[in-house]
This record gives sequence, C-alpha cells and structure tokens, in this order.
Amino acid sequence: MKLSTSTMAVIAVLIALAFAPLYLGAYPLTLLGRVLALSIAAVGVMVVWGRAGILSLGQGLFFGLGGYALAMHLKLVATPRGELPDFMLYNGVEALPWFWAPFASAPFALAMVLILPAAAAGLVAWLMFRRRITGVYVSIITQALLLAFVTWLNGSQGLTSGTNGVTDFQTFLGVNLRGPNVANGLYWVTLLFVALALCGTALLLRTPFGAILTAIRDNENRTRFLGFNPAAFKIAAFMLGGLLAGVSGALYTLHLGTISPAMIGTAFSIELVVWVALGGRASLIGAAAGLVLGQLVKDRISSAAPDAWLYVMGSLFVLVVLVMPQGVAGLLQGRRRPAPLPTPPSPLTREVSDAV
Repeated sequence: MKLSTSTMAVIAVLIALAFAPLYLGAYPLTLLGRVLALSIAAVGVMVVWGRAGILSLGQGLFFGLGGYALAMHLKLVATPRGELPDFMLYNGVEALPWFWAPFASAPFALAMVLILPAAAAGLVAWLMFRRRITGVYVSIITQALLLAFVTWLNGSQGLTSGTNGVTDFQTFLGVNLRGPNVANGLYWVTLLFVALALCGTALLLRTPFGAILTAIRDNENRTRFLGFNPAAFKIAAFMLGGLLAGVSGALYTLHLGTISPAMIGTAFSIELVVWVALGGRASLIGAAAGLVLGQLVKDRISSAAPDAWLYVMGSLFVLVVLVMPQGVAGLLQGRRRPAPLPTPPSPLTREVSDAV
C-alpha cells in the first residue's frame, strides 16, 4: 500500500517526537507532554465541528469528567486506608461520599475515564438532536451546561475541593509519580494515545460513517431525505468527541498533577475551538497541529507578556475567520490542488467563432 505524502510526514513527526526525551530538557518535555495530551481533545473537536458541523463550546465538560474521574482515584490512593482525603476533613465531611468509594479501584476509574464523558456527551446530544436543535443554539446549550458543571464544582468544597481542585497525587498503578524517569514514561504513554487517536479517527472517518457525517454537515435535510437518520450519526460523533476529550483530560491531569474548575472553564473550551480553527477544522492533522503550535506559542507569549496573550489569541481568531476560514491546512490544500483543465469549446461555440 502506497502512503501519501501527508501520511509519511505524520509518521516522521511521530518518530521525531518519540525521541524527544533524548534531546529536550525537563521543562520543555513536560510542556510538550501536556500539549500532546490536549491535542487528543482537539481531534475530538475536529470530529464534532469539522466533520459533523456541530460547534460545541462545552468540550471542557467532558474533559473535566475524564480528568476528575482519574483524579478521584489518585487522591484515594494517596490517602491512608480508612481515612478521608484532606480537603474533606477540612470541610467537616465525616464519611466518604458514596460516589467516591468505587474510584478506589483502578480498573473502575479507568473505565469511568472512558464511560463518563462518552455517556454524558451521548445524553446531551440525544436531548438536543432528537429535537433537531442546530446552529448557535447548540453552542449556547453546551456552554451553559459547562458553566453549570463548573459552578457545581466550585460550590462543592467538601466533595470536589472546590476552586482549589484535587491535587497531591503520589502513585498510579503502583508507580511513584514523583520518581525518576516517570516524566519520560508518561510522555511516551501520551504520545502513544495521540497516535492511536489520530490513526483510529482517520480510519473511522474513511468509512461510510465519515461520509455520512460530511453529508450531514453540508446538507442535513438532503441527507434525511435520502433515508438516513442525522440525529443518530450526530449523537455518535458527539459521543466520540466526548470520549476523546475525557481521555485528554485524564492524561493532562497526570501531567499537571492536579485538576481544578479553572482548568476546564469556558476559556479552555473556546481556546480549543480557536486552535482547531487556526489549524484547520476539516483536517485531522491540522486540528492537532494547530492545538500543539498554539499552546506552545501561548506558553512563550504569556510568560513574556501575560496581559498581551488574550489580545494575540483574539487577533488570530479574527484573522482566521476573515482570511483563512478553512485554517492553515485548508490554505495548504488549496495551493497543492492542481488547476482545473480548460473546458473545450462546444461545437456550437466553434461555429459561431468561425462565422465571426
């Protein structure tokens, strides 16, 4: 099977990234690992927005569900047996809440990292798309649900540690998270998940499922008249986007060592959309690359001039909308596309020309 140029380029980049621990220092490697974890969420946004045409501004909800599912397990493992997590003691909680107890099991927690975000996304999508809610109303609903979730987290000091978030993780699956070479191992695990997300999503979008999503995005009514149920396909796409966001949230929590409501708010969800738009929302590689490059640039600019970063991001988004609506990937594809062949004149046109 002959590989395309873009596929070979992606493979080369992944191989180069695999050797990053050999030529990057501690901080650049940690930063790159976090950014790669976030790129999985960008892949989900590409599926939901770029392929299905659903602009969700609440991906932070599913990102947070995955992150908190793993954080609850890590916190229980770090707490001495028979005792409560420290933030619960500080807030007068006398018994472990019922929904915390199952997360002491690593298999249960890992399953919830996948199930909770996907199930929540499926429920939200079912409620919206069965009533044929589309367009800006989807964006408003998803952002409102995210705000409700963040508000609940902030107000539940004794259950979720509120604004402080869940932190102080020590071990995961028997591995000391503060031990030597753990950062390298976590980086490689993250890169593996990125490769799986890219390859798996690319293969899925090449199936009839991906073609139907494109048809729904371009003309939902015509797709319905052809006998397909757009709601079912949109729900499936939304669930996939939620699942990828949940995995991204869990990996990001491992890298950062904490998760809090501030990390998953509306600013985070809007940033995801901005970076995917910049890279190219219709391109799988463009979406992931846009997120990675955008976050790396953000780290540099926000470190040098924290107050200027929001203006830079806003300007980039306006630039993309006005000049590159298909993002950088769309611009590059347009340049590579060969010019159309000239249409030969019809016999009638030749006769008229000869007569003149």
